[in-house]
Amino acid sequence: MVEIYADGACRGNPGPGGWGVWLRSSAHEKELWGGTPDTTNNRMELTAVIEALASLKRRCRVIIHTDSQYVRNGITTWIHNWKARGWRTADGKPVKNAELWDRLDRLNAAHDVHWRWVKGHAGDEGNERADALANKGVDEVTGVRPRARPSA
Repeated sequence: MVEIYADGACRGNPGPGGWGVWLRSSAHEKELWGGTPDTTNNRMELTAVIEALASLKRRCRVIIHTDSQYVRNGITTWIHNWKARGWRTADGKPVKNAELWDRLDRLNAAHDVHWRWVKGHAGDEGNERADALANKGVDEVTGVRPRARPSA
């Protein structure tokens, strides 16, 4: 069982963005993060879960904690109709971020994934840690000196 906390951040929307992931399984844990100079918050939220799942070396049981209703609803509900309509929305417009949704769909199918929504910025340890990592990703692409992580 792998628990994943994933988050995205954007300074401006669009603007410089970052994604962060905290993975843990038993006594093992791993942090991942990255950033992009010009992106959107939704793209960073998607990238976080994509990078998390892509980092797994074999099929796993996974719980993904995200504060993004866009990601959770998209992968658990909306994607089925998008695919059936050829990556079009109900009103016939192209699905935004379709290439990321397609990759996430394939990675989601490669694992036994359970999706959990958590309220952002509400003191959840895993979400706060993923948020800090996402902001580290933004800092790296903007050249801002890394912030010290508060001690527990």
